[in-house]
Amino acid sequence: MKKIAVLTSGGDAPGMNAAVRAVVRKAIYEGLEVAGVYNGYQGLIDGKIELLQLGSVGDIIQRGGTMLRSARCPEFTTVEGREKALKQLKLHGIEGVVVIGGDGSFRGAMELSKLGIPCACVPATIDNDINGTDFTIGFDTALNTVIDAIDKIRDTATSHERTFIIEVMGRNAGDLALWAGLAGGAETILIPEETYDLPDILERLRRGTHRGKKHSIIIVAEGVMSASLLAEKLNVEEGIDTRVSVLGHIQRGGSPSARDRVIASQFGARAVEALKNGGKTVAIGMKNHQVAEYDLARVFDGDSEFEKEMYTLSKELSI
Repeated sequence: MKKIAVLTSGGDAPGMNAAVRAVVRKAIYEGLEVAGVYNGYQGLIDGKIELLQLGSVGDIIQRGGTMLRSARCPEFTTVEGREKALKQLKLHGIEGVVVIGGDGSFRGAMELSKLGIPCACVPATIDNDINGTDFTIGFDTALNTVIDAIDKIRDTATSHERTFIIEVMGRNAGDLALWAGLAGGAETILIPEETYDLPDILERLRRGTHRGKKHSIIIVAEGVMSASLLAEKLNVEEGIDTRVSVLGHIQRGGSPSARDRVIASQFGARAVEALKNGGKTVAIGMKNHQVAEYDLARVFDGDSEFEKEMYTLSKELSI
């Protein structure tokens, strides 16, 4: 293999730039040419492809977002769209692609592989919802952003003796809510993996009030319900006056944490090695602190793993 490409797709995540940097510099170190595809799969279809050099990825390791930018691409879901992408890859002499993104991006990579283009997929999403890897790029940074917000909200919750409901991202996965809730000392955490019990939430609030607690923090993952809806339910059932904070896209931005920069660098370099040495379509991930590659099909084999013990612990510590 003499020339590869790298693209970022789907929602942006802090650390994507660090992964792009690693791919480019590792590829050049290994004697490969590397091209950047701008605007994800849409850019692949449109031929927005440029050869990258060492300097192309200078001064980006500390930046959030993605220098290659990202875009949704309904056209790539069609046979015609994928054929256009394949034509562009052949036109530019590209023999393999590093795809940085989430499960939707990986599905696109699977389709490319069926057309004879091997892909190495690097998991980058704040949701941490990719099968086969303990952590995805961007999760740690987003987690710390949420924790910082919880700490600040707790200050005002204490001052005004109120119950605050904080809505966090995560799509259909509860990792961000669970980890942030446990780290931030939330009294209640609602995640998609566990059925919520409104009477239990109310009982926890009553129990806290009975022992003199003046405020409460409830973390709700967007995949369960909106914070506003939960606030309405609590008001109707118990007359509880709450305040709602929806953190929104602030969770995706910002300079990546040291951990995200490190795993992004490790994942990006391993992706290049996978293409150079094997030429097979694989996913890159981390298990038990070890970076590894595995069959991409495993990503789509059921839901991502859920840490039940952590959820139980969060309930035990918030009595």
